Amino acid sequence: MVNMIMKNKWVIWGLILLITVIWGYAWVFMKASLNFMGPFAFSAFRFGTGAITLLLAVWLLKAGRPPRSMWKHLIIVGLLQTTVVFTFVMYGMQFVDAGKSSVLLYSMPLWSSLFAVKILGEKITSGKVFGLAVGMLGLMTILGWDIVFEQDAGVIFGEVLIIVAAVAWAGSNVYYRLKLKGMTQLQVSAYQMLFGTIGIVIATLFAEWGEPVKLTGESLYYILFTGVLASALCFTVWFILLSIIDMVTATLSTLLVPVFGLFFGWWMLDEDLTNSILIGSAMIIAGIAIAQVFGKEKVQEDVVQAESAFKH
Repeated sequence: MVNMIMKNKWVIWGLILLITVIWGYAWVFMKASLNFMGPFAFSAFRFGTGAITLLLAVWLLKAGRPPRSMWKHLIIVGLLQTTVVFTFVMYGMQFVDAGKSSVLLYSMPLWSSLFAVKILGEKITSGKVFGLAVGMLGLMTILGWDIVFEQDAGVIFGEVLIIVAAVAWAGSNVYYRLKLKGMTQLQVSAYQMLFGTIGIVIATLFAEWGEPVKLTGESLYYILFTGVLASALCFTVWFILLSIIDMVTATLSTLLVPVFGLFFGWWMLDEDLTNSILIGSAMIIAGIAIAQVFGKEKVQEDVVQAESAFKH
């Protein structure tokens, strides 16, 4: 399956579009879930559902358990990508609007690119640097530049938490490339999510013990959508993408998520689509296009190298 994906760039971009649309849609539900339960409790339900779904898939497909030597690496990725990212994001969303929360988290491509160059030794073309810069400028345009001005202490605290989450996600991407790239993506996704969920459950018991949890048809829908689709499916696809294309290309494409998140917020929650949002979104799309056009040769070279690695 991976070999087939590597040979067809349209399949790769189809998968990127799939996960960015679902992740963008999920931001609406993540914010709405706070009306029914605490942020940690929702994350525990969400990723518990995702982990169970993936473990069932591992069992049905007879993928087997990962070697014990890999467990410590899976625990580290799980803590970084699942526990830290989503406890910090969900807690931060109590102070920051859903749209701006998604924008802040998707500063992740900047940190991932820096880590990829410094730690993985990946080469980044001038075209990709320019594309990344345009995309990040688009994010700042969507924010309206208010993050650099004085504002409420609670909002600043929430924004800092979400930026730390972005750095943690970037760190997990690099750690995956360093330690877990040889494992099947289904195994990695299932077991890192399992270990990450355990971390979230522990945090929930300490932070939200005794707080009310309302399980209604609406809140269960939020849990199932974000757990099965936005977590189990999308993170498995994400690990596949990290295995077959370079870090900068993979992470830069996720800048589409806040664009979709803001669109769905406008469509479903009647949030405003301001001129800064429209201009910033256009800049993000332009940045991705620039990186692809001017970084095309490098991407093709990476795919050839990936194919060679899988053959050996």
